[in-house]
Amino acid sequence: MARTPSNMLELGTKAPYFSLLDTVSGKKFKLDKLVGENGTVIMFICNHCPFVIHVNPKIVELANIYRPKGIHFIAISSNDVENYPQDAPHLMKLKAKEEGYTFPYLYDESQEVAKAYDAACTPDFYLFDSEKSLVYRGQLDSSRPDNGIPLTGEDLMGAMDALLLGTEINGHQKPSIGCNIKWKTQ
Repeated sequence: MARTPSNMLELGTKAPYFSLLDTVSGKKFKLDKLVGENGTVIMFICNHCPFVIHVNPKIVELANIYRPKGIHFIAISSNDVENYPQDAPHLMKLKAKEEGYTFPYLYDESQEVAKAYDAACTPDFYLFDSEKSLVYRGQLDSSRPDNGIPLTGEDLMGAMDALLLGTEINGHQKPSIGCNIKWKTQ
């Protein structure tokens, strides 16, 4: 497995705007219509990455726990589907249903959104506050598909809990590790 770390976008960055196709509903969604009252987690994921497959159960669990608390989750796939057809929108829809996603699974065909967020890998996690300012970016936790560490979600959960409590978010944020985003060749 290739191991690509997050680029670690600068904290305080405003969430870049987007309008993307939701593969489940077939509708276009704008960022402003998807944000949570208290915060928003934006995740760059895909169907085939073993790192994403490993964390899928935990991200579904966390989305279900934190949505009632006013933190919404948004998943985006930006992979080149010409060279990675397993990440095509019709298969994203199937994956969302199979995994029980309760959040939009958006398709970034142009890859401009991934570039705007400086996303590098799948999964790549970003937590924005109610003003759409970046307060956390990095890993879900230290678990990886092959390291034997239990999947807890503790890094992202700690940031979300601190955001909800209005306390300081740990500044020591570790990059996520995963498969590189599959960029289109020009």
